Amino acid sequence: MQDLVSWTSTHGVTVAIIIIVALLVHFFSYVFLERLIRKIVPADHFHSPEAEKQREDTLIRVVSGVLNVMLWVVASLMVLSETGINIGPLLAAAGIVGIAIGFGGQYLIRDMVAGFFILFENQYRVGDVVCLDKTCGLVEDISIRMATLRDLDGTVHHVPHGTVSKISNKSKEFARVNMNIGVSYSADIEQVIKVVNETGADLFADETWKHEQITPIEFQRVDDFADSAVIIKVLGETKPLKQWAVAGEFRKRIKIAFDKAKIEIPFPQRVIHQSK
Repeated sequence: MQDLVSWTSTHGVTVAIIIIVALLVHFFSYVFLERLIRKIVPADHFHSPEAEKQREDTLIRVVSGVLNVMLWVVASLMVLSETGINIGPLLAAAGIVGIAIGFGGQYLIRDMVAGFFILFENQYRVGDVVCLDKTCGLVEDISIRMATLRDLDGTVHHVPHGTVSKISNKSKEFARVNMNIGVSYSADIEQVIKVVNETGADLFADETWKHEQITPIEFQRVDDFADSAVIIKVLGETKPLKQWAVAGEFRKRIKIAFDKAKIEIPFPQRVIHQSK
């Protein structure tokens, strides 16, 4: 009992101080890193303030995660040393294990190197909607090793950086409503153009939707002659992540406008000739 009291009064106090200091460093390092990164990361004049904040938030999250792992590893070794455990063999064993992992951990190293360049080049950030090869979703988290995506079904995908060969960012700087609309061959193309442009202009002027758009949706060209329809191309630019909502509203409005103007949106038809 006396030994326990003696240990607590000496080593126990030291252990408590180590834990308290680690907790303080953990808390204040995040605040310091947040201010430092927001100050030293150069602004990109091609990006909006919201996009810059996303980039900074991603860097803060990753850097603080790496530093916290290092902090708690050091604190744990110091606590073990104070409890009387010789950490020398542990460090030596860790070195041997590190060599063994080095041979088998080439994929981990590949993921981390790829993750570094993704963050350094600002390819995507937390809050973006991306496709990593064929896996698409909202970026919920990025670590130095992998990205976490959530798709529209709510499924969470963990994608290691090193396995990705192509990254498609659907929410960087701006987005587009890119639509092909089929109209009947009997429709007056000039009237179709007028209705499309008027519908796009009305949507662009709407108080609810004008803040989501950069340019109005407009007729671009006759894109194709399909089997049952003339295909027209319409385009318009929107704020990042707003293209789907704007496109849905435009589809609703153009259907109503076409119905009023008696412009038919045809469905595939097949004519059968019966021989006599």
